Amino acid sequence: MRYTTAGESHGPEEIAIIEGIPAGLHITQEDINEELARRQHGYGRGERQQIETDTVTFLTGVRHQTTLGSPITLNVHNDDHNSWSKIMAPNDPATPENTLRKVLRPRPGHADLVGGMKYRHHDDLRNVLERSSARETTMRVAVGAVAKKLLREINVDVHGFVVNVGPAKSDLNVLTQYKNLQELRAVTESFATRALTAEADEAIRQVIDKTKRDANTVGGQVQVIATGMPVGLGSYVSADEKLDGKIARAIVGINAFKGVQFGGGFDNSEKYGDQIMDEIFWDSEKGFYRGTDNLGGFEGGMTTGEAITVRGVVKPIPTLYRPMKSVDIDTHQEHKASIERSDTTAVTAAAVIAESMVAIELAIAILDKFDADNIERMKEQVAAYREEIRTF
Repeated sequence: MRYTTAGESHGPEEIAIIEGIPAGLHITQEDINEELARRQHGYGRGERQQIETDTVTFLTGVRHQTTLGSPITLNVHNDDHNSWSKIMAPNDPATPENTLRKVLRPRPGHADLVGGMKYRHHDDLRNVLERSSARETTMRVAVGAVAKKLLREINVDVHGFVVNVGPAKSDLNVLTQYKNLQELRAVTESFATRALTAEADEAIRQVIDKTKRDANTVGGQVQVIATGMPVGLGSYVSADEKLDGKIARAIVGINAFKGVQFGGGFDNSEKYGDQIMDEIFWDSEKGFYRGTDNLGGFEGGMTTGEAITVRGVVKPIPTLYRPMKSVDIDTHQEHKASIERSDTTAVTAAAVIAESMVAIELAIAILDKFDADNIERMKEQVAAYREEIRTF
């Protein structure tokens, strides 16, 4: 399985092409749209989320709500393009009238300046921000929706939520009260902040409200948990085949993510081996299992069968309505940075995006190991493999 996305933030369309999804997977546009709506909803999001509602169209690879095994093309129309059609026109030459919204003063923390240097966009940094914008993650969530649909066929569940926004934190100790991710999902999705408790939801709202009043932005952390993955996905043989390494790359590859950890992560550096190693047990019904999950579901770059736990750090959005110092790329004079329409925080959306990226990497790992031509054959192979592992 592999995929690519295309499209600019204010262009007419966002597109993704996925190769390698088995034939026979039942999927509908509503399956994708539900996930796109989750990405758009969340406390702290900006005006754009009120301008348009993202909906997907299948252009190829699906017939009668069933995948064909051929490349799947997903398309999301940008309603906001109606106000940008002249500015973003691909077939018209540049004129004073259609280049009025030039970006000449790069934002600290954004790709504006470095991207302009790299691609020689001397005249307008909009050529950078249109693609480097987090708008592109729309299609990664759409691809993730397909991945999650596939994973559900083998009882793998994936869910992301918010750990903290600024100083306001969820109490992770409450995770132990949930029997499965369905129960956890019902709680976190009931809060616009995707927090774990009502108290954390209120505290996060207050932080976001104050940040907005201050014309500032704020970051945070999100966590993704995946359950039901078979043992032994990934490999210890080569560094680039370690599945936790692939997931780490996928998480840090999301806009604004600056750190990633598994299980206890950085906190484990302050502990001793007998405090964090997951002791091994055996049961006649389920075979080998771990008594704890401090290592986040991985040993040697391979899945252990325990819950996969990944946390990502999200920096504040670089577009501030009280802009920071910058330099005009044309005059080289000091100015305040450019202002583009923005959110107060992207952390609530980042939980959904991170969830999607973990799902994508897990789906790729499954399809690398098992039959990728037909969904029923894949399920048969997974079931046989699970039984082999159980009786090891």
